[in-house]
Amino acid sequence: MSASSPTDLFAASWSGAATATVPGALTERERFRILLRRRPLLFDGAMGTLLYSRGIPQRACLDEIVLTHSDVVTTIHREYLESGADAIETNTFGANRFRLAEFGLEKLAARINRRGAQLAREARDVAGREALVAGSIGPLGPVRRVPDRLHPGIARAAFREQVEGLLEGGVDLFCCETFGDLETLLSAVEEVRRACDLPVIAQMTFGEDFLASDGTSPEGAAAALAEAGVDAVGVNCGAGPLACLETVVRMGPPTPTVARSLQPNAGLPQRIEGRLVYSAEPEYFGEMVPRMLAAGATIVGGCCGTTPRHTAAMRATIDALARDGRRVTATAARPEETERENAAAAAPRTPRGEAYAAQGEAPQPTGLARKLADGTFVVSVEIDPPRSIRVERTIEAARLLQQAGVDLVNISDSATGRVRMGAMAVAFGIQRDLELECLVHLTTRDRNLMALEADLLGAHALGVRNILALTGDPPRAGDALQTTAVWDVDAIGLIEVISHLNRGEDQAGTSIGQPAGFTIACALDPTAADPDKEWARLERKLGAGADVIMTQPLYSLAQVEAILERARVCFGPGGFPVPVLLGVLPLHSARHAEFLHNEVPGITIPGEQRAAMHEAGARGAEVGLEMAMDLLARTEGMVQGTYIMPSFGRYELSAELVRRLRARLASRSTT
Repeated sequence: MSASSPTDLFAASWSGAATATVPGALTERERFRILLRRRPLLFDGAMGTLLYSRGIPQRACLDEIVLTHSDVVTTIHREYLESGADAIETNTFGANRFRLAEFGLEKLAARINRRGAQLAREARDVAGREALVAGSIGPLGPVRRVPDRLHPGIARAAFREQVEGLLEGGVDLFCCETFGDLETLLSAVEEVRRACDLPVIAQMTFGEDFLASDGTSPEGAAAALAEAGVDAVGVNCGAGPLACLETVVRMGPPTPTVARSLQPNAGLPQRIEGRLVYSAEPEYFGEMVPRMLAAGATIVGGCCGTTPRHTAAMRATIDALARDGRRVTATAARPEETERENAAAAAPRTPRGEAYAAQGEAPQPTGLARKLADGTFVVSVEIDPPRSIRVERTIEAARLLQQAGVDLVNISDSATGRVRMGAMAVAFGIQRDLELECLVHLTTRDRNLMALEADLLGAHALGVRNILALTGDPPRAGDALQTTAVWDVDAIGLIEVISHLNRGEDQAGTSIGQPAGFTIACALDPTAADPDKEWARLERKLGAGADVIMTQPLYSLAQVEAILERARVCFGPGGFPVPVLLGVLPLHSARHAEFLHNEVPGITIPGEQRAAMHEAGARGAEVGLEMAMDLLARTEGMVQGTYIMPSFGRYELSAELVRRLRARLASRSTT
């Protein structure tokens, strides 16, 4: 595990792996203490100054931005996470009824807080990093906007609105920050404690004389807040790192139950062209980290003027200290907590798969993509999902084909509009049990755009990353009388959706955290009734991002040569710009040949081949295999692989064709 990766206990604490309802389980606050003893917790930096830099007006209500410009807030959260933050704060610092009243938004307090927490959680999900979401609660407002004699009950009610909204949004802890009045901060802490048992960080702001605006000293604040039951006491905002550092030292050393927090501004600001510009550079913040840790702060981060660059600099220093083996925490555990901590660390937990070696790293190409790039002749066979809840026979069919030598299997998606088990589920079962790569047929017939994107995200997470994009046959009336097709998009639109995911965004342009790694296949029917339309659609499919072409079944060299010539007309002298898998459906009788030719759309069998099947008689299956082998041999070098389609579940015939083909390829490689 790298120094920048979350510890196991970090993952266990907020992933549902352990809960306080289990006898003997650690509470959220105990897990928080363990986390701080094991490594410093790096918070994010400023939100407001970044919002201003991205076009939000200076006089706007920054808390309302979670409703009106949620994409901007989410992007900032993601940038901090990508820079290495272990915790991000919600954009709700001023989302209380008094501050919101200035904009006529006081009735939206609960909604704004809930949405602020949701946006932070969504950003964390997209980033794919283990991180904590801290609910930010600030003072009720500048003194001039709050009644001089505010009843304590009214203050607590305002904080309670925030706390409840943040809890509904799903925060992991609370950060009550930038308070200059200890009594008001204690009211906020009291409301959090009444509502939940999540960790609480309490931070005050002090002046150059080391006093808060109400005259409270750092020592007095630390003592009062510890008695109130907070989990960390610290300093934020106000001044730069040096002044805040000295203030934390004055608070005294941390205890086993109350940590220290330090989140300073990026120095003192100056106004340049109407904007506040802060002087402390990211490198300076990185250099200050050892001093922050030495002063006892196990929670570090930045406040006004800091950016993701400051976070990245601090992350680099923390990781370097960990790699060097230097102690980076200052809080000792009590003996009884150490015993429980060790037991929790040793307890079994649900495995948490990692999609990539590093966050933000592009996924590796699929096996199919690698083999096509290497010039390997790819052999694939189609498998139909079962029409029942039993998948064992289907997996055994895949095992038979794997033993015969296929590179991958294709899983059809309710072909001909008849209901079968979902292709994604079958593919996952095969890849899990056999470690045999699958290519899933995905039709746009049954799913709206949202469902298509959801299925694709799930497939990628489960390792199913080869997709054949199809529009799909209409539902059969005999199978589902009440079924209607959806078709929000066709095959071309689906390819565009997948291509967007491969660029790291959904169809709406919203980031999914990092690029997906799908290999996209598209279909070509060379014998279509309207060839001009079919080839025009192929050009659009390739333009949308298809990586490989899979043809409908062909039966003669003349058919293959015809599509290669048409490809040269459409795409230039080089022909097809992407690899082509030649569709092959072995015939097994004259009746089979006539049925496919006359009754199945997309299949045209030349008269010569149909006549040969009539002459074969009882040898129909063998003659069909010989014809398929002959076609593959004669088109060698023209296509990059084959896509074999069994008929009526005759996987044994397809397996035999694969064995013969593999034997031929092996003999060629030795000559």
